Parts: sequence; structure tokens; C-alpha cells
Amino acid sequence: MKNKKITHKITQGMYVLTTKDGGCMVDAVSQISAGDHPLISVAVRKDNYTNELLKRNDTFALSVLQKEIDPKIIEVFGMHSMRDYDKFAQVNTIEIEHLQIIEQALGYMICKIEDRIENDTHTLFIGRLLEADVLREGEAMSYDYYQNNKDELLKVTTETGKTAWVCTICGYVYYGEELPEGFKCPVCGVEASLFEKRKGE
Repeated sequence: MKNKKITHKITQGMYVLTTKDGGCMVDAVSQISAGDHPLISVAVRKDNYTNELLKRNDTFALSVLQKEIDPKIIEVFGMHSMRDYDKFAQVNTIEIEHLQIIEQALGYMICKIEDRIENDTHTLFIGRLLEADVLREGEAMSYDYYQNNKDELLKVTTETGKTAWVCTICGYVYYGEELPEGFKCPVCGVEASLFEKRKGE
């Protein structure tokens, strides 16, 4: 494959997906039907804890992020797992239809899950739009903008004197001279080849 980065040019945004008891950052969101209550699809990695939650719950919300969003929101929902970290305690949210919406978001969509499609790495959750609103005006953050400004948005820092391996996708940090055999990022699930080695100065 000559240059996979062309996929960054696929027009898609950055969202916080929430459901009961959890949530995560997502980018693969599409409207796939028309009408007053269209179908909205979202792809979530199979090894993501939010995927497990969506298979137990029947609704989800998507908060649309703007370019000027507080980077902490990306850090909280992109670099941690609700298995051992309360994301909702770290950022301001508003509750709508029993789901948490990011207070700083441009707006939100609330969907009822109607179907699930499995592939090798992700589950595609298809939901019927139940409620939606615009909370403020602004420019939505695109996936391309996120990729091009990820280092600044995530601002990953490592501990002095320790060898760190940083996930280039979500910013998760693993400390150790080498990554364990067969290692995958516990947050976003990518292979060890997508980690960058850093030596803390």
C-alpha cells in the first residue's frame, strides 16, 4: 500500500459517542437514510469497552465536536477506558434522554439502535435518530484536522528518565524498554507497529 494517509481525506468528523455507563471518541459516522428520523451509523472497535456497552444498551448519543473544543475532552474520551476511569467525572456534560452530552459540543444526535453489523475489527451500529439539536454555531472538527493537529491536541508527555512507547493513534503511553510480544493498545486496539518510542529526558 503506497500511502494509507489518503484515508484521512475521507470526509468525516470527530464525535464523542456516549451510552449508558460509558463513551469514547469516534470518527466513522454517517447518515444512511433520509426522512424526519433518518438512520445514523457509527463504527466502534470490537476491543473497545464502549462496544461492549452498546451491545447491552439500546440507545446512544453523538456529540459533535468543534475545532475549538477543549483538548481535555479528546484526552479523556480518547485515551482512557471506562473499565477503570470515570470519564463523565472529568468533563462537563448535560443529560438529555438519560444520556450524557458534551456541554461544549456544537450539537448532538440521540439514536435508538436498530441493527448491528460485524466486520473483522469493528461493529457498525445503526440507529434511528430520535432527537437532535444545535447547541452553538462553529466549525466542526474533521478527521483530517484531528490527524494533522493530533500532537498539539493530545499534548502527550512522558515521565523523565523512562522509555515510553506512545500510541500514534490515541496517545496511550506504555512504559518499558520494549513492547511485549503481540502487544495491542488497550485503549484503541491498534498493533504495536503504530507505537512510537520516546526516551524521557
